[in-house]
Amino acid sequence: MQKAKRSFKAPIVYAFIDSQNLNLGVRSLGWKLDFNKFYIYLKDKYNISKAFLFIGYLDSNKNLYSNLEKWGYSLVFKPAIRFNRKSIKGNVDAELVLHSAKIQYPKYNLAIIVSGDGDFFCLHEELEKDKKLFKVIVPSRKSESSLIKRFRDYKLYVEDIKPKVELIGK
Repeated sequence: MQKAKRSFKAPIVYAFIDSQNLNLGVRSLGWKLDFNKFYIYLKDKYNISKAFLFIGYLDSNKNLYSNLEKWGYSLVFKPAIRFNRKSIKGNVDAELVLHSAKIQYPKYNLAIIVSGDGDFFCLHEELEKDKKLFKVIVPSRKSESSLIKRFRDYKLYVEDIKPKVELIGK
């Protein structure tokens, strides 16, 4: 008598990344993130199928966008607002929620949310309820919103993987 073969289908994992929260959170720790290494980390560690990077659009950053796409990111743009010569805001929260909770929702089994922003509390809560929350990757402990502290079982801090994702020599 032959045993029935079990087929295991790996879950489809998507990452949804708040680029400004990630970038500023890491910079607040005194170092820079290598976005290429970060994508490789997500691919190797969590077997992501897609990584959506939500980012404010500026004409002057076309080379950056080209590199990010070359490294594997799917970019979702929002017009950036310049407050002064140094302060630029992308405000991508609504786009991240729209893509993760509606547009891309039926296409993945598990979600990784990369942000320490408390505005995503309701998203984490809904994904957890639907058993789709896989990881919450927070840039740093010191910039993490107290609202997402309850998702500690899902959390990873970028500062804890610094040797794997730090930009060296630039």
